Amino acid sequence: MAIEVRTARADEMLDMGAIGAYVYAGSFGDGPDNTISQSNRPEWTLCVFVDGVMASMFSAIPFTMRANGNAVKMAGVSSVGTLPEYRRRGFVRRVMTEAFERMRAEEQAIASLWASQAAIYQRYQYAMTTVLRRYEIDTVDIGFHDGDSGSGTVLRCPLAEAMPRLKQLYIEHIGGRMCYLHRSSALWQLTVLEDKPEDGPLHVAFCERDGKDVGYVVYTTRPGRIDHRARSQEMKIRDLVALDLDAYRSLWSFIGAHDMVGSVTWTNAPLDDPAPELFAEPRMLHAEDREGLWLRVVDVERALAERGYDGSGTLRIGITEDSLAPWNEGVFELSASPAGATVTRVQADADLVLSPKALALLYTGRRDARLLHAWGLIEGAPDAVARAADIFATRTLPHAPDHF
Repeated sequence: MAIEVRTARADEMLDMGAIGAYVYAGSFGDGPDNTISQSNRPEWTLCVFVDGVMASMFSAIPFTMRANGNAVKMAGVSSVGTLPEYRRRGFVRRVMTEAFERMRAEEQAIASLWASQAAIYQRYQYAMTTVLRRYEIDTVDIGFHDGDSGSGTVLRCPLAEAMPRLKQLYIEHIGGRMCYLHRSSALWQLTVLEDKPEDGPLHVAFCERDGKDVGYVVYTTRPGRIDHRARSQEMKIRDLVALDLDAYRSLWSFIGAHDMVGSVTWTNAPLDDPAPELFAEPRMLHAEDREGLWLRVVDVERALAERGYDGSGTLRIGITEDSLAPWNEGVFELSASPAGATVTRVQADADLVLSPKALALLYTGRRDARLLHAWGLIEGAPDAVARAADIFATRTLPHAPDHF
């Protein structure tokens, strides 16, 4: 049996589509028409061939991710799958190991993915670092406990004219945040602006104040059941951005003014969204939290150096065994401040010792260092743990609304 690991050729991309259609049973856009081949490129792939037959597939899409105010290169791991007749042979681990080497060479310090099964990717030291919050609310229940509905003016805009304004607001919104992706035009079209006839027409509304855009909402509307019930229409929020709290209130007030809409759903709100603290009846949001993005630090030295920091301090971080990325093993001295960071590999005792998985949680601000220590995921003296909590504090919780 001859086993070969290599990138797929252009004429083999349809084979990847066929594997995706089978492994994911037609979900995630990988249907019988092999559409996976339309959103991927051969140079992003890494596949296993057994006796010349594609048995396992993998791709890493190049992205840029916000890291608490700084831009960091990220590999968006996608299209991972192995045909059942070739499973339990270590193909995914073999591909993942080689892929990490490629990512490091391409200066992609971070890898992220949407996990099909948590158990698989925790073996490779990925950690769930973002959460998707889902709301479903009737427009009659949209209102604020203090009566402040916002002072902004919200006006709809033709979709054909909206793109420059959407991009500018999104860039400003994500600037200091964690885990948001830089959206290319293609990513906008594949996520926020995706044409889904079953959702109904796509709409864009901007919030303006003092002649300046301060927020937007992208949404769809569709009729409900034709049974003569009032407020049977349905609205789905695709994306909501507000540069300040007044804009946030104004956008929700606009949504609430749709008197014929009885169901508003928002499936990718951030975990620290303020609605539960602002609404008069927050229970009527029917909030549910679901698994989000999984992240792995591929190159510890580069990732720590490129991240943004609001706190200042020096910390020696020791990484335990990392067989998939052995260059991460050792002790790294981080000197961080709002002005920037330097990272040096040192021969010294570590202030903190943790696994790559725990580092992902600390790096993104998903978990506070003190909590990780209490859970036994960080080893270190109390003063070092407190210092780590200050250094790695983030302005907002990590969030990644865009699937890839």
